[in-house]
Amino acid sequence: MYTGFIKKHYLTALGGLVAIPLILSKELCLQHDPLTQGHLISTIFFVSGICTLLQVLFGVRLPILQGGTFAFLTPTLAMLSLPNWRCPAWTQNASQVNATSPEFIEVWQSRMRELQGAIMVASCFQIFVGFSGLIGFLMRFIGPLTIAPTITLVALPLFNSAGDEAGSHWGISAMTIFFIVLFSQYLKNVPVPLPSYQGFRKCHFSKVYLFQIFPVLLGLAITWLICFALTVSNAFPSDSAVYGYVARTDIKGDVLSQAPWFRIPYPGQWGVPTISLAGIFGIIAGVISSMVESVGDYYACARLSGAPPPPKHAINRGIGVEGIGCLLAGAWGTGNGTTSYSENVGALGITRVGSRIVIVAGGCVLLVIGMSGKIGAVFASIPTPLIGGLLLVMFGIITAVGVSNLQYVDMNSSRNLFIFGFSIYAGLAIPNWVNKNSQVLETGILQLDQVIRVLLTTGMFVGGFLAFILDNTIPGSQEERGLLAWKETCQEECDEARVLEVYGLPFGIGTKFCTSSWVQYLPTCPKRLSGSKRKEEPESLKQENSFKISSEREPEIDIDTSI
Repeated sequence: MYTGFIKKHYLTALGGLVAIPLILSKELCLQHDPLTQGHLISTIFFVSGICTLLQVLFGVRLPILQGGTFAFLTPTLAMLSLPNWRCPAWTQNASQVNATSPEFIEVWQSRMRELQGAIMVASCFQIFVGFSGLIGFLMRFIGPLTIAPTITLVALPLFNSAGDEAGSHWGISAMTIFFIVLFSQYLKNVPVPLPSYQGFRKCHFSKVYLFQIFPVLLGLAITWLICFALTVSNAFPSDSAVYGYVARTDIKGDVLSQAPWFRIPYPGQWGVPTISLAGIFGIIAGVISSMVESVGDYYACARLSGAPPPPKHAINRGIGVEGIGCLLAGAWGTGNGTTSYSENVGALGITRVGSRIVIVAGGCVLLVIGMSGKIGAVFASIPTPLIGGLLLVMFGIITAVGVSNLQYVDMNSSRNLFIFGFSIYAGLAIPNWVNKNSQVLETGILQLDQVIRVLLTTGMFVGGFLAFILDNTIPGSQEERGLLAWKETCQEECDEARVLEVYGLPFGIGTKFCTSSWVQYLPTCPKRLSGSKRKEEPESLKQENSFKISSEREPEIDIDTSI
């Protein structure tokens, strides 16, 4: 019964998991080494599976998938744009690249190790913020006017990367966009009859909203088939110097034969991580943005899956476990961190099933995919224009998600218009100026110069920091700032017994180790219920491991809490 839902979740996450390593590959000097790109894709699948299991079992305990985060991309690209980490000119020429030569391997692995060290150290900050309970304190000062420019500026500065990828063949990129938009917007409410089997109904046809569930996958698959047909018919040029050559599907064809069937990623597979201050401070800016986004995802996931709003101890655990996930991602060498996937939160609203078992199974599927070198190679062989079209759509959605936080704010207020507008514009203008005039900011201390440059070229840090300062210093009522509507959305009152059942630790940990009086003061443990409340606990909660909660818009939603 759960097989279809498992497929929906990990296929929904597919776009982000594949896109991040492919974007990083250019800055890591790997654009002409598709085999290593496939290894990176397999690694991020593998680590995402581990982090998903940790989050569902011991973190926030909601049915929410973990995967790579675009919030780390902007500071990562800023760090790798430093003069000492720019790719040598010869790595840009496919004819001069020997992927097996020690010189080339050292070029890209040295950059990866630097990135690994920055992610691992920055993740310790997230672990501390989560398990110390500091995230609850910080959220008092972070409102919609801070979140909106921060998340918006995650995607806006990446327009150059998306444009370059899509511009390699605008016709194929436009076709990819057309199919994704067609399926996700125009055909999303059109059911498709598909054969299915159930014990009591045997073989029958069920109506499935296929286009709503798999718009990205279907769009990529159809365009990929068209590219294959145009390649076989030699409609695309065979000369690498001619425009449109990169749309051919046979350019990276040998990567499938070279990739191993079975490969287990392991910590330190690219060598011992190195550390630099510039990278650490830049990634910390990404960590802060990722934490803010994840807290919003927790509340959205709880609402869509029919669970009570997450209490503080569950949020603390969730952020702390995400920090552990980022630490593991750095150790394994994904070139990225992990965060809660907003796309899969949306999938809950489509499937109407919020089950931990489904997400646990999805995490196991990600682990299996990560151990298959052939699957990673398949994704690495996707033609560049297809990736460009996908990035244009995905980055546009991320930008819109950031702007959507303004729904809580009074945008008739000149105060709020100024804060949002100035933060966004400064987050674009200042990094652009620093990239062109970095010598003006040189202090003579190399490490300090690198820190300043990475921070000031990270638009989400510049815009988010300015919005945070202005929103907390310019006079304005809580209603005007959107804090009242924000808190009402995130802090609903609900039955304490139900909260304990959903968010309590599994395997008896909550009942055995969280009952001592001193443990009640830990930020990650639930408060002990009073005797009267325990007596009033509904008998149904003791007899069943699931609950149903009514919704105003939809029928009842099931959330399986058996783990």
